[in-house]
Amino acid sequence: LQKELLKYKQEARNLQGIKDALQQRLTQQDASVLQLKQELLRANMDKEELHNQNVDLQRKVEERNRLLAEYKKELGQKDRHLQQHQTKLDEMVRQLSEASYQQVDLKRELEHKEALLAHCMKREAEE
Repeated sequence: LQKELLKYKQEARNLQGIKDALQQRLTQQDASVLQLKQELLRANMDKEELHNQNVDLQRKVEERNRLLAEYKKELGQKDRHLQQHQTKLDEMVRQLSEASYQQVDLKRELEHKEALLAHCMKREAEE
């Protein structure tokens, strides 16, 4: 009986050692699980923050696209106005050029008539 008792005590000590080792391992695993949960929580918070930043950036992009469309529309209108003014300016330059040619012609005609008048007055003075 004593041999059996010693054998069972030895077996109980071995089982207690195994139990203690398993308990220590379980404690380490619990700590690891806790650490992983904390990391997961941080990762989820980072993910949510990135999502919020993405939503904000999308909103800003949409706003800038809207402004860009407005600016393009305004630029198109200004281009049309500029084209209209350019056409008017070209017409005015053409008219000014014609007026300048007419002025030159009239000036020549005036000089010719003044010369004729001077010639006639000179002849009249001689007579």
